[in-house]
Amino acid sequence: MAEAVALEPEQGSGDGQPSGREPFLNKYFRTCIKYKTSDLHLKADRPAFLRVKGDLRPLAGPPLTAEQIRDGIFELLSEDHIALYKKMGAVDFAHDVGVKGDADRFRVNAFQQKGKMSVAARRVSREIRKFEELYLPRETMEQIASFQQGLVLLAGITGSGKSTTIAAMIDYINEREPVHIVTIEDPIEYLFTDKKAVINQREIGIDCPDFPSALKYLMREDPDVVLVGEMRDIDTFSAAVHATETGHLVFGTIHASSSAQTISRILDLFPANERKSVRQALEFNLKSVICQKLIPSIKEGVPLVPTIEIMISNPSVRKLIREERDNELVNVIRASYDAGMIDFTEHLRRLVETGFIDHETAYTAAPNPDELKMALKGIRASASMILG
Repeated sequence: MAEAVALEPEQGSGDGQPSGREPFLNKYFRTCIKYKTSDLHLKADRPAFLRVKGDLRPLAGPPLTAEQIRDGIFELLSEDHIALYKKMGAVDFAHDVGVKGDADRFRVNAFQQKGKMSVAARRVSREIRKFEELYLPRETMEQIASFQQGLVLLAGITGSGKSTTIAAMIDYINEREPVHIVTIEDPIEYLFTDKKAVINQREIGIDCPDFPSALKYLMREDPDVVLVGEMRDIDTFSAAVHATETGHLVFGTIHASSSAQTISRILDLFPANERKSVRQALEFNLKSVICQKLIPSIKEGVPLVPTIEIMISNPSVRKLIREERDNELVNVIRASYDAGMIDFTEHLRRLVETGFIDHETAYTAAPNPDELKMALKGIRASASMILG
């Protein structure tokens, strides 16, 4: 087992606790902050674990009991969130932990397993970083964030940095455009400060009971830019498309590993007899898909770096979506590097050649390792003709 990490001692209240005692679980969150880890995992009768540079490491000390985890989490929750957990067996919320006058934020998921509560908490940076600080292609990201209308989707698994990338895009708009931005989040992760834009952030379970309720009143709030969170159901996607069709720029996330899979995941939300109209809506309203994963970096001071696929709508993209040739979208991407698009293979090649990752990491992350080997040798896969 990996070397254990020392647990931070308890402190006096940093969260306004009337007893002067900080919440029981805060020492675990502060340990995350001290060691600059990305995630905390709690499970009954096991040691706590931290994710350090992609690997789980145990915390020194006795395991937590089921009662300690449950009571520690309930201490952090509102009554509404406790009721939601008891009803659904899971709850998401944000928790702020103060360290030396500053506050770090954690996105926490508490869930039931084998009749006991487990916890997965991800540390969210206080700072909303710029594209270049996230090692994302600045010019392309600025181009996408500058769209006036349409749907922009961030695709990837949980923990792939989607929320961080969207926050950078929202803040880019905030710094430049006098617009009204409305976000619907579960929970709120990044806290925005109004600059040129006016930003209203609504949190599920606090500001509105659920996504359908928030979406119902969205258009009455006169937004220009909208963040609707995860495309998890028909209601969310339909509301997003309606907003784009009425001239709004909409950001959302989806669990998918490529642009092609993003299309199929959305179509799978709908019954077969509705998919033709959904495909038509995507043809006209989808502006960009940004797929990303976080992988270990070998560059000093950079623990993780994103590898990305970026698709931007153009006549060829729209043609393939219309003709149900989604698996050929990667060919358009490969033929459009000059327009800011990029596929995973090319981006991994660039990360290797600029010293961000080693060959082993690149091959592990590559959708097609043999294709990446060719790319690293200077042999580029040919893009088939699209418009013929």
